[in-house]
Amino acid sequence: MPVTVRRGREEHRFDRDEHVRDGVTLADLARLRPAFQKEGLVTAGNASGLNDGAASLVLAQADEASRRGLTPRARIVAGTVAGVEPALMGLGPIPAVKRCLAQAGLTIGDIDVIESNEAFAAQAMAVARELDFPTERLNPNGGAVGLGHPVGATGAILVLKALAELERTEGRYGLITLCIGGGQGIALLIDRKT
Repeated sequence: MPVTVRRGREEHRFDRDEHVRDGVTLADLARLRPAFQKEGLVTAGNASGLNDGAASLVLAQADEASRRGLTPRARIVAGTVAGVEPALMGLGPIPAVKRCLAQAGLTIGDIDVIESNEAFAAQAMAVARELDFPTERLNPNGGAVGLGHPVGATGAILVLKALAELERTEGRYGLITLCIGGGQGIALLIDRKT
């Protein structure tokens, strides 16, 4: 939805996502400088962009939702937080997801949609490989490298993306996971109300 913002006497119309770069080639990506270390591999082309975004969710106990006449779209089955050594930042989702699945008594094969935040492409690939995420169920509508990472809203956005995809495909279980600075990871498992 286009938004017009006034700065002084000028109006600026925002009508497209500032993060998406049309026409980027492999040669363009190869020319990007490393972001963190002189000889590093992380660049602006394979890292999530920090951009603006917003999302909201309403969490309620089932009896309270019923009392208010609300129809839940999903229920939270399990949620966990875990950590790894800070030097392994980005891999925190691995133990978090394992604990979350164990808490729910499920396996990765039971999950219909996986929304795994991509801080960096290499980080996301390592998490996906270690947890055997099926690629056809992983970030089916794009991840943070392509769409951006509005830090304060990413968790809610991923929950809503998972829920929308579950509803579209009539799936049941959605897994949402993110890495958190310092080696932490978080995982949430939702069950779509059918």
